[in-house]
Amino acid sequence: MRHLMSPLDLSVEELDKLLTLATDIEKNPQKYAHACEGKKLATCFYEPSTRTRLSFEAAMLNLGGRVLGFASADSSSASKGESVSDTIRVISCYADICAMRHPKEGAPLVASQKSRIPVINAGDGGHQHPTQTLTDLLTIRSLKGRLDNLTIGLCGDLKFGRTVHSLIQALIRYPGIRFVLISPEELRIPSYIREDVLKKNNIPFQEVERLEDAIGDLDILYMTRVQRERFFNEEDYIRMKDFYILNKAKMDLAKDDMIVMHPLPRVNEISVEVDDDPRAAYFKQVQYGVYVRMALILTLLEVEVC
Repeated sequence: MRHLMSPLDLSVEELDKLLTLATDIEKNPQKYAHACEGKKLATCFYEPSTRTRLSFEAAMLNLGGRVLGFASADSSSASKGESVSDTIRVISCYADICAMRHPKEGAPLVASQKSRIPVINAGDGGHQHPTQTLTDLLTIRSLKGRLDNLTIGLCGDLKFGRTVHSLIQALIRYPGIRFVLISPEELRIPSYIREDVLKKNNIPFQEVERLEDAIGDLDILYMTRVQRERFFNEEDYIRMKDFYILNKAKMDLAKDDMIVMHPLPRVNEISVEVDDDPRAAYFKQVQYGVYVRMALILTLLEVEVC
């Protein structure tokens, strides 16, 4: 039995196999429509989510399976003081696989150690968000045709953005990757990513503050929102929240084949005038998220579809 806590839990070969399966699901949805009949997915979400939770549920329903779970800690026995370890022991009696989101870093890992079913980390605090990373990789591979030899700009909240941290760790395993880290001083990438991931692996990167100074060099621009829920101080959040706004004028500085990605939800960081630009890929990303989660469910449940 395997769990998914981090994108690094999958080797590059396993990752490529998973993305190839997701691409086949996109092209042949009917082939997989009954693959998980009789199987149940539990969605244990201790903090709010729209895309991730519904994407997991859509994925399992598309595979012919069923879904049960809760959408907030308040609607679970966590509100009565039940531990994550006890919750997953109970869930293991009801479901075949579990997707867990939790505000505390490492909570899904604790659950996986006590679980009798595969556990998928659906986001733990500011730490990891591996299925968003799989979604991002599928989006890049599908739209750019490759996962190597790319210049990737990561813009916005690089300090608390778990999607950014996971994506960097996944992409450094491919040759020819270069990062441009675009953020204000207060939201720069954490030192452990800078020192232990980028520098330790000799990955070329630069840190800049102005998006306009970097956008023309990018193959991919990955925008992120400034996350109110990660700030201890409302004044700091208000000061930072509109630091970057991608608009048509900035898009005019970019390459014709650059793609714009965003894990969503967006607030103000991408103007709606960008939505009609053919380079805007963030809503396509959402659809790719369903395919990749379908592929992951099949892989962890060891379901073969001929």
